[in-house]
Amino acid sequence: MQVSHPSFHVSSVTLAALLILAGSMDAQQDQPFVSEAEYERWQTELTNWGRWGPDDEMGTLNLITPAKRLQAASLVRSGTTVSLSSIADTEESVDNPCPVEWEMANASRSGASDRISYPCIHGLGTTHIDGFAHRFFDGKMWNGYDVEEFVTMESGASKNAVLTMRHGIVTRGVLYDIPRLKGVDYLGAGDRVTVSDLEAWERETGVQVGPGDAMLFRWGRWARKDALGTFDTWEEAAGLDNTVIPWLKARDIAILGWESPGYTPRLEGDLPTLALHDFTLTHLGVHLIDRANLDELAELAEEQNRWEFMLTINPLPIPNGTGSPVNPVAIF
Repeated sequence: MQVSHPSFHVSSVTLAALLILAGSMDAQQDQPFVSEAEYERWQTELTNWGRWGPDDEMGTLNLITPAKRLQAASLVRSGTTVSLSSIADTEESVDNPCPVEWEMANASRSGASDRISYPCIHGLGTTHIDGFAHRFFDGKMWNGYDVEEFVTMESGASKNAVLTMRHGIVTRGVLYDIPRLKGVDYLGAGDRVTVSDLEAWERETGVQVGPGDAMLFRWGRWARKDALGTFDTWEEAAGLDNTVIPWLKARDIAILGWESPGYTPRLEGDLPTLALHDFTLTHLGVHLIDRANLDELAELAEEQNRWEFMLTINPLPIPNGTGSPVNPVAIF
């Protein structure tokens, strides 16, 4: 776990606080893993399939009502905006094996144009939103639709495609900045963030996520990259512990955004890295903003001492697509 400004003089009080924090993190890592049996039981007990009818393709976006959008708009005070997207990365690296492709098509005295391609919509270096036709459980996607019938190589996704979001998403966003809670620049590889951490953040800020909201979870991926250089998030990342799944269900969020989709390394006995990612998307019906960059959002939120804001997300209207690059924008 990386502590902010490691070269500064540590007083006895500060040292005691750091020792308490380290003990808390150790206890957190000792929390029992969710078992495979429990995870399978949740697929029946916690699923939202059928909640909005047998033909639904929107999931918890149904909770973003006109009243919810008006509530979000009422949060705009200064009119300041900040992007939650990483800049399109065209360089191949250990954490971006499928980079964005960009080139100029033409340039002359009368005009210019260029080309851009996302060979991997769900790529590690691209901020994107997952459609429900992206991840499945035993051949079933959100709301129980059969994958073999509705997702094919020839036609793409004829159900649960990203096109369902073409009118855009506007809702209340809430930032959970766990490094700030812990007093560090970023969390460590394999750190598991629990319900107690999330609720400690809520007590500190006086703000909590609720029905129809977008929850933005920051562990410090990009701050770690700035400090240590590029690293493989499939090998080294913090993330939400699987025990958070029932909490997410109870809070009824509409969107979950994060910097990476799971914590790694995984210890023996733990569920796979994407267990929470897949359950949240496919069974809870919560669309996911993957690989967001929340550092500038965190800076602005701290500057204004405000952790809730209006959030806009506008996926591209891609017919039959499983996801879309996005540039979410928070408005304070």
